[in-house]
Amino acid sequence: MKKTPLNILQEYWKHDSFRPMQEEIIQAVLDGKDALALLPTGGGKSICFQIPGLMLEGVCLVISPLIALMKDQAENLIEKGISVATIHSGLSYYDVKCILQDAVEGDYQFIYLSPERLETPLFKDYLPYLNISLLVVDEAHCISQWGYDFRPPYLRIAAIRSELEDVPMIALTASATPLVQKDIIAKLALKDATIFKQSFLKPNLSYSVFQVDSKINKLLEVLQSVSGSSIVYCNSRRQPKEIAELLLLHNISADFYHAGLSAQERTDKQDAWIKNNTRVIACTNAFGLGIDKPDVRTVIHYDAPECLENYYQEAGRAGRDGKKAYAVLLFHSDDISQLKALPDKRYPPIPLIKKIYQAIADFIQLPIGLGEGQFFDFDLSEFIRNFKLDSYTVTSVLKVLEQEGHCSFSENIFLPAQLSFTTDKETLNDFELAYPQWEMLLKTLLRTYEGIIDNRVSIHEKQLSRILRIPVENIVEQLLAIQAFGILEYLPLKETPQIHFLLNRAPADYLSIDQDKYLARKKQYEIRLAAMLNYLENNDVCRSNAITEYFGEPTDKACGICNNCLAKKKKELSPAEFKAIEKTITPYLIIGTNVGDLLIQCSEFSSEKIWQALKFMETEQRIRINEQGIVINC
Repeated sequence: MKKTPLNILQEYWKHDSFRPMQEEIIQAVLDGKDALALLPTGGGKSICFQIPGLMLEGVCLVISPLIALMKDQAENLIEKGISVATIHSGLSYYDVKCILQDAVEGDYQFIYLSPERLETPLFKDYLPYLNISLLVVDEAHCISQWGYDFRPPYLRIAAIRSELEDVPMIALTASATPLVQKDIIAKLALKDATIFKQSFLKPNLSYSVFQVDSKINKLLEVLQSVSGSSIVYCNSRRQPKEIAELLLLHNISADFYHAGLSAQERTDKQDAWIKNNTRVIACTNAFGLGIDKPDVRTVIHYDAPECLENYYQEAGRAGRDGKKAYAVLLFHSDDISQLKALPDKRYPPIPLIKKIYQAIADFIQLPIGLGEGQFFDFDLSEFIRNFKLDSYTVTSVLKVLEQEGHCSFSENIFLPAQLSFTTDKETLNDFELAYPQWEMLLKTLLRTYEGIIDNRVSIHEKQLSRILRIPVENIVEQLLAIQAFGILEYLPLKETPQIHFLLNRAPADYLSIDQDKYLARKKQYEIRLAAMLNYLENNDVCRSNAITEYFGEPTDKACGICNNCLAKKKKELSPAEFKAIEKTITPYLIIGTNVGDLLIQCSEFSSEKIWQALKFMETEQRIRINEQGIVINC
């Protein structure tokens, strides 16, 4: 009997039923339709393409911008017994060729691919022979230059679509404004796309914004008032460690996380938090991607993000289990002036961009006309110190250089270890006889990695460690020792920050930047920033409504649980309060009085509540208040 989507959900994911809208999206894809799915963080986007990918005959091609995200999703599928491959910029030519050859033979159900790989000659050569059943564009907002995370390689996706006209395409994102939604459909050339948009409302999530003099005191107050797992987001790497240490002094279990930590440290800290061995994780926005922890009770922003898209995604990591949760944003007056100054720092003058581009080339010692496709170690902190530059300006310039297609910077590049033999088989055999202590490792390399004798291939020290039953450290020591004899070239795993040159290095004076598009992106950034500032400073509107309206989902119904709604409820006059005020002021109304005296005489009530009572009585035509503020009994 043919399996249904629900059968597959139950078999692989062990869920009894779908989340809202998932089944409709899956059915549209199975019917061969293009689709744009806007599902909030934690809404289960991946299932919407993974289940059709398992049901359709052929391979599902998933285009994703982040290697970490690809690795996370691929590992989750592999754990379920599903065949998956990932192709990204960190893999060698030979690795990619082997994956594509296996894919042609039908060895994979899913291939995760970075957008940069789409236009490589190797991928283009194999594309006609791949039986692609579904084309998936994850994080689809990256295609729009009007969005908050524009990535130029995404613009090349439409070209592959022209060669796969009969293949359905699904684009997915957690947050996109109406302008970005239209841009996604246009840039991806989606045909008669069905738009699935889950509500941006999160009824169980209470949004609060507090202007405070001491952020740490307010943070402690929130964490002491609301128990359970928590995330504290910060804008700099320095703060998470300081905050975690302060929380520990107050007997609150806490740890810190940022992209500058090693992969093992990040994994250990993340696992401890997921298992509730750590209650609070203080972190930068490097934390949270791909994490599905449903019982987070508070997400606290120690600093304001630059746009509501980021805030909505990060705050949405609270309360995924549907229970009451809190999203708290802290700021003080200095933060406002710093935010207002960001557009000129985020989009610096073009001469400054060229100056920093020249400094990067000098730092990595890259001559003009070289570098295309190469990775270089890039210690951002050392670079900033050496050239006496502002860190925010440098990271902004790196983003601009990526958007202009020159180079990209990644703190978590995950370049796998690579190895190639530099001698012939006969010499290798003689070497094994002369050094029997390394014979098992060499034979394991030859048996495990096809083509290694003639090509540079990616290897995995942990895999070799499991096969040979010796520690990873010993594997590395042996490979380095053998390399010293000139038998092989070993390039260890790289987790250090890398700068990837997409084009050959240009003379700085002739660096190509499209000024009109650059200024247009700056204008859109200013609009997004203005919306964020309005969210911070507006104490009158429902916070939940402000967010949904920003994403094109206006509503008149207030959430009733954000700090603005709760403050409004406190100001509103209840029937009991009205009766008490009416009883107190009636004697004064009989003898005649003015509003000023009334407020003094009835000081046990707030002036605001007395005014509300008087206005109600005037509406009921029981009293009249003249221009001099005299209350006249009717």
